[in-house]
Amino acid sequence: MKHSYMKSMVVACLATLSFIGFNATATAATNYKVVKGDSLWKLGKRYSVTIDDIKKLNNRQGDMIYIGETLAIPSKTKVLAAETTEPSTAAPANTAKPEPKPEAKPANQETPAVSISASEKDLLARLVEAEAKGESYEGKVGVATVVLNRVDSPKFPDTVTGVIKQVVGKAYAFSPVQNGSINKSASEDSKKAVEQALTRKDRLDDSIYFYNPKTATDNWIRSRAVIKTIDHHVFAK
Repeated sequence: MKHSYMKSMVVACLATLSFIGFNATATAATNYKVVKGDSLWKLGKRYSVTIDDIKKLNNRQGDMIYIGETLAIPSKTKVLAAETTEPSTAAPANTAKPEPKPEAKPANQETPAVSISASEKDLLARLVEAEAKGESYEGKVGVATVVLNRVDSPKFPDTVTGVIKQVVGKAYAFSPVQNGSINKSASEDSKKAVEQALTRKDRLDDSIYFYNPKTATDNWIRSRAVIKTIDHHVFAK
């Protein structure tokens, strides 16, 4: 009688310990943060648990999981090292490329109101250098402005190249073209002066002439209405 009682007690203890051990295994969990490419199927394979185990522990009905969320994974065995290739059901990450930022303009550089080719910019800068070398930056801008004003005027050719290389009588309109000094490289100041003139911020009241009153030999040019004097040049229309 006593032997049967002890046997029953041992069986009951073993059953209790087995139940406790099973529950400890079933309820032990690892917190896992979902990353791109994850799915319940992959997580089940990785942790050697079933999809239903994961869903049950996380009170889920469907199979969809989302990047960044944390799931409780039942910890029954060691993590499997091998990865699978089963298609992901995780919500895709935002792979859209960010919009490129517009290039910052250099300080104090205004947007040109007139657009000309790079070769014409270079030609105009070389003319400015030849005509206004030794003049102030404002004087260089003035020379470039006269050329652009001529392009706009019906009295002159309608391109920068046409204006600079215009022939009047038996000579070029600008002496640097005649004597070849226009072929020398332009300084940085002359290049900047061209960019400034292209903004058309100050058109010098549409002046289409400039001359040095100390060296000018043409009396006709002196008859033109004077708009402004900058350094050694008189600007007129």
